[in-house]
Amino acid sequence: MITTTTNNIEGRPVQQYLGIVSSESIIGANIFKDLFAGIRDIVGGRSATYEKVIEEARTNALQELVQKAQSIGANAIIGIDLDFETVGSGGSMLMVIATGTAVRI
Repeated sequence: MITTTTNNIEGRPVQQYLGIVSSESIIGANIFKDLFAGIRDIVGGRSATYEKVIEEARTNALQELVQKAQSIGANAIIGIDLDFETVGSGGSMLMVIATGTAVRI
């Protein structure tokens, strides 16, 4: 499965547009992650804990997007867009929404 944020794939013309596919991934950041991130915020530097959570949510959303596209017969997804939001009380959870156009190339 070819996945791309561009609207076309060089040298691979789109034969059929199958529709928009989307997926969501929501991951909670627990109290210990918040505590260590808070300390990192005070002393400065990057928070590997939150970077790992963001990476996991993004990976999950993209994997689900590919599964949905495959289920309707696509062999590529073009125009992928990723949106990141915090949700829950106090922004305690991270939501990643992935959308794209499922196509046959």
